[in-house]
Amino acid sequence: MASASATTSPDALDRQFAALHAAGRRALVVYITAGHPGMGESLELLRGLDDAGADVIEVGVPFSDPMADGAVIQASSQRALEQGMTLDKTLDLIARARVRAPVVLFSYLNPLLSSRADLLERAAEAGVHGVLVTDLPVGADPELEAWLGGGSLAFVRLVAPTTPPERMAEIARHGRGFVYLISRLGVTGERGDVANDLPETVAKLRRATSLPICVGFGISRPDQAATVGRLADGVVVGSAVVRAADRDVDSALSLVRAMRTALDELP
Repeated sequence: MASASATTSPDALDRQFAALHAAGRRALVVYITAGHPGMGESLELLRGLDDAGADVIEVGVPFSDPMADGAVIQASSQRALEQGMTLDKTLDLIARARVRAPVVLFSYLNPLLSSRADLLERAAEAGVHGVLVTDLPVGADPELEAWLGGGSLAFVRLVAPTTPPERMAEIARHGRGFVYLISRLGVTGERGDVANDLPETVAKLRRATSLPICVGFGISRPDQAATVGRLADGVVVGSAVVRAADRDVDSALSLVRAMRTALDELP
């Protein structure tokens, strides 16, 4: 596996958010599924996200039972698996892309367990700066959490909108880089509006942590990104980009550029 030229310290996320904060800008966090829509297109898309304006890139490891994902990401995961995408090939993809933006490996627990011995070191060597595990809540398995949190990657944690304030604080204490706030209950996917209670949820989470807050689930249009950007430190866009990539890479990158413009126009 080729070594990436990017800085592979988990502090890269801290530096990125600090620079954005100093510039008065919101982070655009973009999710893609490794190997979708094809191996070559996935590499082209990953490389193009830098110039399109992504500040953090989440690279999803395809999984056969993506229970937290909606139809769009489920379909992308299945398509990638059918083409032979694996965790090791995901790391190779990241290493080949050599992107400038910090990269977060986005995965369910099972693929990580199958490569546990030296996974974090190999991921850092490939150019990964953080890891987010969708199905490992705080307190579920302290040994695994210590492994992920004590390694060479920033361990990004998820917070649900129904999480009580004291639980929010506990989750944040066990995380690094940023907190991923799920904007609404349910699975991932595009939505027509932003959750009505999002301002209150963001305010509660701000009182619980000093980590940057990035909001995802359901953000599919530039105007929605701007609405969320007025509240949070960053906006996560996934399903809409994956759906656009089904058409072609240019469509996905055009959407990312439109999201970036909407965020940059905020006061």
